[in-house]
Amino acid sequence: MTAAVEAPTGSVVTERGVYPGMPIDVYHADPVPGGSLSSSGARKLLDPGCPAIFKWERDNQQPRKREFDLGHAAHLAVLGEGPELEVIDFPDWKKVAARELRDLAYDEGKVPLLTKEHEQVQAMAEAIRQHPTAGALFAPGNGVAEQSLFWQDERHGVWRRARPDWMPHRQDNGRLVVVDYKTARAVDPTALQRAVYEHGYHAQAAWYLDAVKALDLTGGQEPAFVFVFQTKTAPYLVHLVELDFPALTLGAARNDRALQIYAECQRTDTWPGFNDRITYLPLPPYAEKRDQEEYL
Repeated sequence: MTAAVEAPTGSVVTERGVYPGMPIDVYHADPVPGGSLSSSGARKLLDPGCPAIFKWERDNQQPRKREFDLGHAAHLAVLGEGPELEVIDFPDWKKVAARELRDLAYDEGKVPLLTKEHEQVQAMAEAIRQHPTAGALFAPGNGVAEQSLFWQDERHGVWRRARPDWMPHRQDNGRLVVVDYKTARAVDPTALQRAVYEHGYHAQAAWYLDAVKALDLTGGQEPAFVFVFQTKTAPYLVHLVELDFPALTLGAARNDRALQIYAECQRTDTWPGFNDRITYLPLPPYAEKRDQEEYL
């Protein structure tokens, strides 16, 4: 089993392993000399992304997205790890004073929340605690949040990294479970099927399973990856999901394609867009069928 490695001094990772104390900004800045690929980066390399988009976003700081603040706050409330919160005692962001306090919080690396949003996040965390399965998974002392994992891919030779939300302590001869917490607008099965495909969550699951296997964290048993989805509106429903084998197989295939592209781009230092030539482009099949029925 791979032992935990002390968080690197000087923000440089040169050894495979588990880094439990690494700050989130160090992880996202990529502490591997020469670069490493994360699950989100791998998804950016594939359609509807491309290597040029991946490289631009890697080399240029991306603007903060206000719509992610609630999710970050919920992660802190549920996992106990995340950026510090700053509760802004205003009903909305309409007043200049409220926006100034919000921007100051951003400058200090905090997540600003209106009072009502903070109450919402606390209610979400309480719903998790009351859930018979999720509550047990996230029980204090039952696992470790936000560990950084680094390893070198055997097939393609490139460095990879992952940062699981939560890893419950594996019992003797027990199965390792990797847990990912996500907020969502809806958590019914149909909505979640669509979200998994559209956001590439099946690729994320396969990526993180690769990580724990590569670092010998599984005790020789097949690990599990469980999503904990929760709605952001009352009653803050919780739905736990484990993807089936075909979904994980397709996710792994997507990852392999992304790793192949990444390795080639690194080797040649060329990060192409979609096509340098003229693309012969048809209408989408649904639109072509509809117009044929309507006009021909």
